[in-house]
Amino acid sequence: MDIAALSMGMSQMQVAQQASISVMKMAMETGTEQMTDMVAMVETASPAAAVAGPAPDPNIGQLLDISV
Repeated sequence: MDIAALSMGMSQMQVAQQASISVMKMAMETGTEQMTDMVAMVETASPAAAVAGPAPDPNIGQLLDISV
């Protein structure tokens, strides 16, 4: 087998592997940013829910009798 062709093929495989690893790292960073933003939204929403008062009675609105 030709050594030059083998060397080029291995080099191309290495470049492709490095590119896929870079894309995976970017995806992981994006996921981390989204998770951080989601946690921040939940933390900012929680105090507002506590100020609104207690939760309504869960039994209200469960049954509805209608006569026509």
